[in-house]
Amino acid sequence: MRYVAILLFNEIEVLDFAGPFEVFGVTGRQSGQTRFSTPPFQVFTVAERGPVYARNGLSINPTYLLNDHPKPDILIVPGGGSYLADGTPAGSRREMDNPAILNWVRRHAPTAELVLSVCTGSLILGRAGLLNGLSATTHKGAVQSMRDLFPDVTMHPQERWVDNGKVITSAGISAGIDMSLYVIGKLFGADEARETASYMQYDHWVAG
Repeated sequence: MRYVAILLFNEIEVLDFAGPFEVFGVTGRQSGQTRFSTPPFQVFTVAERGPVYARNGLSINPTYLLNDHPKPDILIVPGGGSYLADGTPAGSRREMDNPAILNWVRRHAPTAELVLSVCTGSLILGRAGLLNGLSATTHKGAVQSMRDLFPDVTMHPQERWVDNGKVITSAGISAGIDMSLYVIGKLFGADEARETASYMQYDHWVAG
């Protein structure tokens, strides 16, 4: 079993975290499936504090706080939020400069099997130094910010996801579902990814 930790913070985009949570949560649990004797993933959420208030006011109670959770095998950093009316950064644009969040990412990324970002979660990975010299994608509205802030990261805004091996980034919001299904295929084969997508009744992208 792999432990999947999904980071939460205020103004997070709901589908950014809920899409991957669903994919990893239902993989291997379909009726009649015999590939796995036990569920292949245990998915949990992590936040600096709770509750977390996502976009449009959704209240979420994280499973764990930053210093009290199982060691993650897969680390997922979602995005969401931009700027408040007064110009104050919100969501991922605020958390990319939050020492507690950055230290958490830097602490667990080296021992994780995979590090994933959804949407503007790429800003947090970039600020944590995890994208140095790599390729990435992000939400279409944050491509220029990524280029300005992290000039040594090669941006591929036309891609649904970009796989660097250990670090995988996805484009905006719904792309996190496709990236997660891609990861299922990467770990267990294309048939497993298709079966999971079929169970979800989701027409997923099959090429990066």
